[in-house]
Amino acid sequence: MALPLAGIRVLDFTWVVAGPVATRILADHGAEVVKIERKVPPPLGDRKRGLQCDLHRNKLSVAINMGNPGGIDLARRLAQKCDVVIDNFSARVMRSWGMDHASLSAIKPDIICISMSGLGHTGPRSSYVSYGPTLQALAGYTLLMADENGEPAGYGYSYADMAGGYTGALAALIALYHRHRTGQGQFVDLSQFEAVTSVIGPALLDIAVNDRRQHPPLYNSQEVLAAPHGVYRCRDLPKQETPTPPGAIAEAHDDRWVAISVRTQGEWERFVGAIGAPGAITDPRFRTLYLRMKNRAELDAHVSRWTRERSAEDVMIALQRAGLAAGVVENGADMCARDPQFKERGFWPAVRRADGELTQVTGIPFRLSAGSGSVRTIAPDVGENNDYVLGDLMGLSRSERDELVASGAVWP
Repeated sequence: MALPLAGIRVLDFTWVVAGPVATRILADHGAEVVKIERKVPPPLGDRKRGLQCDLHRNKLSVAINMGNPGGIDLARRLAQKCDVVIDNFSARVMRSWGMDHASLSAIKPDIICISMSGLGHTGPRSSYVSYGPTLQALAGYTLLMADENGEPAGYGYSYADMAGGYTGALAALIALYHRHRTGQGQFVDLSQFEAVTSVIGPALLDIAVNDRRQHPPLYNSQEVLAAPHGVYRCRDLPKQETPTPPGAIAEAHDDRWVAISVRTQGEWERFVGAIGAPGAITDPRFRTLYLRMKNRAELDAHVSRWTRERSAEDVMIALQRAGLAAGVVENGADMCARDPQFKERGFWPAVRRADGELTQVTGIPFRLSAGSGSVRTIAPDVGENNDYVLGDLMGLSRSERDELVASGAVWP
């Protein structure tokens, strides 16, 4: 069965995380993604395991020297055989190579060029250099996520890269559909700053409509009033006394937690029933949502005493049986080795390395009844697919390829 994007070819100049996330989504669903890379890429990790393996699976790599005029000419010729050219450089880089939409559309009128720059191609800060954490700071996330002292903390990982990557893949699909209907290519000016700002949540509406200064929400519900609402400590795991076997996932912490959200009066009544209605919970101070919000510190203390005597899994199961939103605060070992939902849906597919060892990557989070994407190949080393791209795809003879290597346009 053909994959959904079979027949689409993407020339990929992206790097770090945001751009590779976008092209990974396209590659997973059948697009032929050809990465143009430097011979010695930035030291971002092992291509055959971990994050870099995850980001570049299902892709091809060709090592073209964009600092060499012959390399630039080769890249332009390769672009003529592609449907989409995508980058996540600052706004000026592709233009300096003659790889911007204005230049490429002159040789391939229906080309789609997607620029995933940090702040977009217009505006007083369009030339600013940015990474995910700086975009999150600009968008207010760092201020809205405070530590226990109230100091700005932000995410430990770059959420902006995920927001930008998924937006980039969506933009590519929209532009491809537009070309399918009209025959016209186009330039997509994607601002990762705007992409991550758009998913702040209710605080964004409060800022836009009420011009109200925002404060860290901590564990308070941002959508509707809810109590109890938060993360509650459960019974700790037994201390791990033996060393973790080779290849196994070590426990990061012994403490266990569960997230609980009770919003409506009906949910509250089911919550009381699920926990056996201990006297403190049926206290008149907690009978209505208004009272539970007013006395939520005392309520949280009572809930914590109940959860502390139980495992996080038992708490989740008991509350879910009552139709309540509750979930274990999972660690890496939970997610990768124990979570039965991930196991049942095959979310951690294995790919084989050249040495025969298997490594796991993240799966595809949706299924298409007419044929879903798949993880087919492990991430390539830089230049691993030079012969296929230059020979099979571009039709260059062996002597022509050797000349490109000798001139420094291609790295062997």
